[in-house]
Order: sequence, then structure tokens, then C-alpha cells
Amino acid sequence: MRSIFFKSPSPTRMTPPSSPLHHTFSESLMEENIEVAQFIITKWDSSHDDNLVSLFSDKDEARQYLGSIKGLQKAMKYLVLHQSNSEKLVRAQLLMQTAMKRLQKEFYQILKSNRDYLDPESVSAHSSSRPSVSRSSFSEFEEEEEEEEESENENDSVPEVERASLAAMADLRAIAEAMISAGYAKECIKVYKIIRKSIVDEALYHLGVERELTFQRIQKMEWEVLEFKIKTWLSAVKMAVKTLFFGERLLCDQVFSVSAAIRESCFTEISKEGALALFGFPENVAKCKKTPEKLFRILDLYEAVSGLWPEVESIFSFESTSAVRATAVNSLIKLGDTVRTMLMDFETAIQKDSSKMTVPGGGIHPLTRYVMNYISFLADYCGILSDIFADWPFTVPSALPESYFGSHDSEGSISSPISVRVAWLILVMLCKLDGKAAMYKDVPLSYLFLANNLQYVTEKVRQSNLKFLLGDDWLINHELKVKQYAENYEKIGWSKVLASLPENQTGIPADRVNDHFKKFNSAFEEAYMKQVSWVVPDPKLRDHIKISLARRIIPIYKEFYDAYGGVQMKKEMRGESFIRFTPDDLGNYWSDMFYGSRSSGSVSSSSRGGGRSH
Repeated sequence: MRSIFFKSPSPTRMTPPSSPLHHTFSESLMEENIEVAQFIITKWDSSHDDNLVSLFSDKDEARQYLGSIKGLQKAMKYLVLHQSNSEKLVRAQLLMQTAMKRLQKEFYQILKSNRDYLDPESVSAHSSSRPSVSRSSFSEFEEEEEEEEESENENDSVPEVERASLAAMADLRAIAEAMISAGYAKECIKVYKIIRKSIVDEALYHLGVERELTFQRIQKMEWEVLEFKIKTWLSAVKMAVKTLFFGERLLCDQVFSVSAAIRESCFTEISKEGALALFGFPENVAKCKKTPEKLFRILDLYEAVSGLWPEVESIFSFESTSAVRATAVNSLIKLGDTVRTMLMDFETAIQKDSSKMTVPGGGIHPLTRYVMNYISFLADYCGILSDIFADWPFTVPSALPESYFGSHDSEGSISSPISVRVAWLILVMLCKLDGKAAMYKDVPLSYLFLANNLQYVTEKVRQSNLKFLLGDDWLINHELKVKQYAENYEKIGWSKVLASLPENQTGIPADRVNDHFKKFNSAFEEAYMKQVSWVVPDPKLRDHIKISLARRIIPIYKEFYDAYGGVQMKKEMRGESFIRFTPDDLGNYWSDMFYGSRSSGSVSSSSRGGGRSH
């Protein structure tokens, strides 16, 4: 192979003395290697020392310089074996020291000046998918010119920033290999660690990762402050792992490809401290005081760490970075434990709710709103919750049918553990609502209260991810229960109105007709005046109850009215009529009900208009 390093010295430079006859060919070759190295190394040491011009700005110069070092190494090995006390060995060692100082400066300069091209984002963007297309190693600097031209042509298709990044990594790798090969690994690694660690630390700082955020500090924070820091961490962790640490690992692997031990040492010292601070934060948060409002941020933290675990395991795969993996795992364990504890505390809080307040008009109880809003948010984390509760099975209480706890799959087995737990939480709340319904003095109002609250529950389920957790069977069963509560309200709340009308409407004496009309008037007015302030917030349920009442009462009243209303009309002419409502009047009165506003004055109707006086 042709080599520029073994050409005869130029006439313009000092020619090495002629070799004595007894010199072997190897001795002559080694001496020439020393002479060539001295010329090249001294030239760059003397001419460019004060104002460092990069040796690697000129590819040919860099190739010659690295080649001379390689030749000098061969000469030194030969002299150690055959002339260990030779002055030539001392001379070669001094030259090597000079060369290594130069390469150390070059290494530092490339790291500093190419900081923008060696940022982790640039490195991670291309290093994992694209092979190096520029100078790639100490040995490859000696390849044929034809291969170099081919590489340069390939480089033309690469974007400028990426080309600069690849070139910088290739130069660093070549210097690292040369210094490591020459026994100067320590000097090379020292420079690399100092510069790259400062870059990683600065990047983490700008991402908002705080090194001194200890458990003691966290537990003293107001929740608003801590929540802000959690949000900052959540926005930082993905960038830190997938870009910063991933890019740094790739750069270490590229630059120190010659030595696995050095790669591990550099990456560990550069990244370990920052990574431990990053993954220690969620563990410290998990150990803080547990309150219901923190649950969703805890789930966010768990989801973030869990989602990044494959990358963490891969990037920090070294034995020396096992502490990072352990910290991430411990964070997941602590966060999972915290979620389980918080949900148990949430269930206990529902069971211990002792409020004696009755909601005016039988509306939605605050407990219902709070619990269902909380649980519907939980449903957005069903995947994460399934992981957390996978090893913590929940047994359906034997006194309750399994069919209550959500839909069954195609094989008839009970739904996922998290589905059962969610169904159980709703059941616990519904049991508390049964107790609160009993506080109403009016039985029909208690049933209306139950209908309203269960309707709110089913709508929350239908409009959220809860419908996927609980299934269609659960919804159908509970919607039927709503209708049962509404029917009970109608039967009890309007029973007197129905009872005021005769079952057999044929052949009723005139005096009894008057009594039935009077009883109906009184019963309807009483029911209306009592219930006009009651409320049904859900439009569908409100319409359902109104239609059901109309179908239940109007046909019976209309039949009686049509049969005996004419007689009463004649009596009205004499001021003796007891008719106060036409069949159409009833629908008009019901149309204003269940909005929670009481009409002032009494209920009355004219014989023709069916209007109300206020």
C-alpha cells in the first residue's frame, strides 16, 4: 500500500544520516519513522502553538499527523524490545508526549467549537440510523484516496449541520483512538468528561431539573408549588431521556468505540448524577402526604416513568449505571403504592361521608358530583391503573352479584380488575346516596333524588372512558334502575290524584261525581304545590317523567271528564260546577314542573282557558 509516510525526506528538510552497514532493515525503517514523526510533530508544535489552528481543518495534514504517530508507536515498540536503553527511545518518547499534548488540545478544541453540532439532539437524530460517512477512526485515516473521495461524495447528500456533526465525531474518535493506543487515555478522557458533563448539566438545568430538590424540601411545599414542579418535570423527562441521555450515550459509543470500558466510564460520570436527580424526584413526590387532588399528578408521573422505562433500561445498561435503573424502578414501585393507597383512602372517604344536608328539590348531591368527576378522570388512566393493580386483585363481595361489576367478556369471565374496582367505588357511593335519600321527609322526593343522582352517574359513565371500563351491560342495568326510581316517584307522588278518580266510571250518581271532581282538584293542587319546587336537572329524565305522568293520569281523567264534564258545565251556569281543570290544563301545569322554581299563589283554572292565577 502506498504511504506518504515512507517517502524519502524532502531536500528542503534535514536528511537523516546514512545507516551503518550493520543496521538491519527494521532498524532503518524505525529510525525513519522517528525522523518523519519529528518533522511533522515539531512543525505543528512550533508553528501553531500560540494561535491554535486546528490540525483537523485540513484532512491531509490530519492524516499525516496521525500516521506519523502510528509510525512513532511502531518505532517505540521496536526500540523497547531491542534497544531499551537507546537515546532514540527517549527522543521518541519526548516526541510522543509533544504529539499527545497537541492532540489533547485538538480534542478540547473540537469539543468546544463544535458544541452546537455535538448537542445531544443532533447526535440522537442521526447517529442511530445513519453510519458515519466521514473520517471515522484512527486507522481509517490511512485509507486509499479513492475511498476518501467516495466518502466525500456520499457526504454531499448529507445536510450541512449533520455533516458537521458526523465530521466532528469522526475527528474526536480518531484522536481518542490515537491517544488511547499511545497510552494517553487518561488525558483524553479527562477533557471529554469535563466538557461533556458541563453540557449535560447545563441542559438539565435549562429543562428545569433541580439537583437539590430533596424530600425534605418537597414535603414542605404548598401543593400549588409542587404541582408546578411536577408539570415542569413531566415536560422535561422525555426530552432528557430520549434526547439528552440517548444522544450522550451515542456520542460516547461513537467517540470511544475502541474501548467498552472507557465508553462506560465516560457515560457514567457524565450522566449518572443528573439521571439520579431526574428519577429521584417522582420517588420523593410519592413519599409526600397523600391527598385526593394529588392522585392524577401521581398517575402522570407513573405514566411518564413507565413509558420511558425501555429507553432507560437500554441507555443506562452499564453495570456502573445500575443505580439509575434502580432509582427509576423504585420510583415506579413507590408511585404505584401511592396510587393504591390513595384509591383506598378515597373509598374510605366516601364511606365516612357524614353530611346530613339534603339537596333542595332532590337535585344532584355534591358527593355524587365529586365522586363521579373524580372517577371519570381516573378512567383516562385505565391503562396505567391496570398495570398498577395487576398484582393486587380485587374480590367481589360474596353478597353482591358479579353482574353488577361491569360487563363480561366473550368467555363470560369478569372484567379487568380496574373495572371491578371502579364499579365498586360507584356502588359505595350509591349506598351512601341511599342513606341520604332516607333523610327526605317526602318518600316520592327521596325516589326523585335517587333517580336524579343515578341518572347523573349513568350520563357521566356514558360520556367518558368509564363506558369502556364498565361496559354496556352495566349501563343498561343502571339506566333501568333510574326508570324504576322515577316510576316509584310517580306512583307514590301522584297516588292521591289517581285514587280520587273512580275505577268504574259508569253510572256514577251526580253527588258522587261532584265528590270525585272535588277530590281530584284537591289532590292535584296539593301534589302540584308540593312538587313544583322539585327539580330534575337532566332534560331527558325530565321529559321522560312528564310524558309518563301524562300517560298515567290524563287518559283516566279525560275519560271521567268527557263522561261527566257536560253535566258540570250546565251546573256552572248556575255556579255549582266543581271542575277546575280540563285535561289540557294538566299538561300545562306539568310543563312548568321540575325546574326548581315555585309558583306564587294558588292553583286555579277557568272553565275554558285552563289558565293559572298567580
